[in-house]
Amino acid sequence: MVDDPYTYGQIAAANSLSDIYAMGARPLTALNIVAFPASCQPLDVLQSILRGGYDKVKEAGAVITGGHSIEDQEPKYGLSVTGLVEIGKLITGGGARPGDRLILTKPIGTGIITTAIKGGLITENDADAVIKGMAGLNAAAASAMLEAGASACTDITGFSLLGHLHEMLVSSSVGAEIDYSTVPLYPHVLDMTTSGMIPAGAYRNLEYMRPHLQWEGAVDLKDDAQIILADPQTSGGLLIAISEEKSGLLMELLLENGGGHLIGTIVESEQPGRIIIG
Repeated sequence: MVDDPYTYGQIAAANSLSDIYAMGARPLTALNIVAFPASCQPLDVLQSILRGGYDKVKEAGAVITGGHSIEDQEPKYGLSVTGLVEIGKLITGGGARPGDRLILTKPIGTGIITTAIKGGLITENDADAVIKGMAGLNAAAASAMLEAGASACTDITGFSLLGHLHEMLVSSSVGAEIDYSTVPLYPHVLDMTTSGMIPAGAYRNLEYMRPHLQWEGAVDLKDDAQIILADPQTSGGLLIAISEEKSGLLMELLLENGGGHLIGTIVESEQPGRIIIG
């Protein structure tokens, strides 16, 4: 993802904490899960990774209670996180209802941008917004959706915006209409897409999702738009379904903490999981 080990640790921790926030819960404890080539990499690299994770967990108000590590040729780091939620306030992906608005709390395109960094087309300085976005917690967005009274929520990670939305729709027995022009993108995403900086996971995601998609937008936008919407995200935002009456309040609350983007509507569908893109 990134070259700096401290930033890598922060992003991995934020990504791990995201599932807790998506359910309206508060993170309590975390366990480090580490794979590291200690025989050929300096341990101060691992120390920086763990410090990045620790600082992000501390920011979340949780504590690291220990961890597990193994020797491996490729560095890997994540957290096993436990959270707490009042059962009456639990938010799942299965509560979306026809008429609900769909609000996304972070731009998409992290997979494309990090692929472009690896390909040397842009620098990490050019991708500063993406790196800060991946390292950012979904805590404020989770708090806002709880206060506003969200119907359903999912965090957007490796299965892409389309994939995670599809899961929500199937669980809720509904469909969705998405306005592609309103979906927020990180800087340089469109340019890097047209330059071919597309991760393999985006193609796999789109191949899986094709039977569930109905394109109604401009023909010349179709290929780029669909691959961007299928881009695998790392530490993406929350996708929140909320009634039209409550959506204004949620947008106001999100505006105080980075903003939210209205990207579509939940609709009735004879084929649950169907996504119409216009």
